[in-house]
Amino acid sequence: MGFFKKLKEGLKKTRDSVVGQIDSMLQTFTVIDDELFEELEELLVMGDVGVETANKICGMLRVRVREKGITKPAKIMDEIAEISAELLSENNAMVLNTKPSVILVIGVNGVGKTTSIGKIANYYVRQGKKVTLAAADTFRAAAIDQLRIWADRSGADIVAQGEGSDPAAVVFDAIASAKAKGSDIIIVDTAGRLHNKKHLMDELSKIRRVIDRELPDADKEALLVLDATTGQNAVNQAAEFAKATGITGIVLTKLDGTAKGGVVLAIKETLGISVKFIGVGEKVDDLQPFDPLEFSKALFVKEEE
Repeated sequence: MGFFKKLKEGLKKTRDSVVGQIDSMLQTFTVIDDELFEELEELLVMGDVGVETANKICGMLRVRVREKGITKPAKIMDEIAEISAELLSENNAMVLNTKPSVILVIGVNGVGKTTSIGKIANYYVRQGKKVTLAAADTFRAAAIDQLRIWADRSGADIVAQGEGSDPAAVVFDAIASAKAKGSDIIIVDTAGRLHNKKHLMDELSKIRRVIDRELPDADKEALLVLDATTGQNAVNQAAEFAKATGITGIVLTKLDGTAKGGVVLAIKETLGISVKFIGVGEKVDDLQPFDPLEFSKALFVKEEE
């Protein structure tokens, strides 16, 4: 099954709930008027798109309707898909041009952080890249064991120490190993943390300093893993982490388990942070780089009858 088909299936709950309601609403109108836009904005907000983003989409839609001379409400959905893709289209690509490059992965416990790292490692190994995993979540022995399993499954190397060891020391060793083995990408797993836990955020800063010192010229991505099922809470979480530490992108997991797929738009428009990977299932290849056009088509374009 191609990823677009998986994406379309994964977004089914959102499409049926939110987009289905929008489609039903549009069928009750014979003309495009202010009342239609008001109802549309309300439905977008209910779909976890966020107030600001819903308002912006409707504003852009008003302009397009006027400029294109659109008179039939049924034609609006395709325009919404185009606007969505446009809003999501900046800075989605990972910048990993140096050898090695570093991906630092953070997030609270329970969002699928270590699993996401394994799937990202698998993706890059399948692209022909040599990947080294740094098991810097040393607070949980289970996290280290889980990452070893993913290293075996994906064909990545792993550098790990025992539970309770210094995470920054693990990262130092992983960088040395990656240099020696000629790895293309180092992916660093870090302990699940809340943005307001000072000692954990200080530890993250220490890891960053080690990376900057040992690889000053390397491309570096800092990805925050979020659970899509939490909707607007995911947006709030991203906002707090963005204040506390630099984030270059989002990994959004569990999109297939929620009707809150609109949160992708809220994150990008509210915070200016791009989604880099999305997950729509449990399988190893169900986490893929985010494609705004495919996402928007899968979400807003109706199935062919």
